[in-house]
Amino acid sequence: MYSDGMKKRAAEAALKYVEENAVVGIGTGSTVKYFIDALSQIKHRIEGAVSSSEATTQRLKAHKIPVLDLNAAGPLPLYVDGADEANRYLQLIKGGGGALTREKIIAAASDQFLCIADQDKLVDVLGMFPLPVEVIPMARSHVGRELLKRGGQPALRENFITDNGNLILDVYNLKILEPAKLEVEFNNIAGVVTVGLFALRPADVLLLGTLDGVRVLKP
Repeated sequence: MYSDGMKKRAAEAALKYVEENAVVGIGTGSTVKYFIDALSQIKHRIEGAVSSSEATTQRLKAHKIPVLDLNAAGPLPLYVDGADEANRYLQLIKGGGGALTREKIIAAASDQFLCIADQDKLVDVLGMFPLPVEVIPMARSHVGRELLKRGGQPALRENFITDNGNLILDVYNLKILEPAKLEVEFNNIAGVVTVGLFALRPADVLLLGTLDGVRVLKP
């Protein structure tokens, strides 16, 4: 698929942001897989990586890249992750792979958040991609009702448990005109672990893979 080539371009362009002897925070998803594959070529130059998911950990270990604990690693210079949607302010929807909580923690603990994606992920208004919300299992129905009140159409992600042992509600029918405001509002619903809006802590740089190369976007 042509989108795979664009993802690969963005992922490989991210290598130049990796500092010598750094610990790199690494997200989850199809574009990130290409980044891990590229990172393996310079693994001798980094100390290791902090992983956002079990799937990413497995891929890092397959490449013999050391996986470190975030608590031990401390603040990170760089976090690299993909997105399901991004707007021109570099606010994102993430969590299609279900790793949104750990991704949000690592993004918060990093000096620079570098987002890598193909050009199709750039949108004018967030919300066409259903917004993932991680919820404590006992709160599923309560959170669902609260999301309905706010105009969303929540659907339980079937046969899916997060790495944290929780559920995901995917919220359809949203046109997110004020992402930061909605992030706060949804996060404040009792039982929500986190919401897949990265607006309070958006990306610092967006590398968009295109048919012609890589576009660099900054807010």
